[in-house]
Order: sequence, then structure tokens, then C-alpha cells
Amino acid sequence: MLHHVQVSCPNGGEDAARAFYGGVLGLPEVAKPPELAAGGGCWFRAERAGLTIELHVGVEPDFAPAGKAHPAFLVDDVDAVAADCSAAGFPVTWDGRFPGYCRFHTADGNGNRVEILQVDGSVSPPAAPSAPSVPVR
Repeated sequence: MLHHVQVSCPNGGEDAARAFYGGVLGLPEVAKPPELAAGGGCWFRAERAGLTIELHVGVEPDFAPAGKAHPAFLVDDVDAVAADCSAAGFPVTWDGRFPGYCRFHTADGNGNRVEILQVDGSVSPPAAPSAPSVPVR
């Protein structure tokens, strides 16, 4: 089972990460353990239907935004999340090349690629274990 996914940010990039992951996506921030807090960064955790996901944002001295690698958040209303991203000034690039899903890509406050997707009810998605969507706005 996956425990967490980490994305990077530059020194001082935590507030930009909070604006996106906490502000736009509505993921609750959780305190980092004291032993790790000195290194900077921030953590987010969401729980739904017995499933917990964590996203860690770590400070990287020679930071470069991830253009290909990315977390993907399964949501209940992809259009609403796209509207929230757009209203907050984050880019929304729709991509219809994943059969069974409606999705778009955006960038977090530090420029890292992020995917937001919803199961497309009009098309059967590929067979996969059922997983609840992330409770983002």
C-alpha cells in the first residue's frame, strides 16, 4: 500500500504549496514530526472511506518543477475542481486521452505538474480495484 507521494518546492515555497493543495484542493495540512520539521516543507493528509492519502512537499535546494512526474487526484466533480483552479489562477489543460476518465492537468504553486481526474460515467474505465475519490473541494 502506498503511504505518501512527495513533490518538491524551492526554499520558501511552502506558502505557494499551501495555496494550491490546501486552498484550492482543500487538503488539510498536518504537522510534520519535529524531527523532520527543521528541514522545511509541509504535509497534507485526507481520509475518506477508510483510505488515507498523504502528500508531502519537501524543500529541494536545486529545485526544478516536475514536468512529467505528478500526483493524480481522483475527484467526484472534475468540472468544479477545474473551476476552482482557474479562479485561483492555476492553469487548466484538459486531456481526453485516458479512456474511462475525464481529466485535466494543472500546476501547483511551485510549477509541479498535477493531474485531476474523475471516472467518466459514460464510459467504463479499465478494470481496477475500487478506490474512493479524494475529498477535495
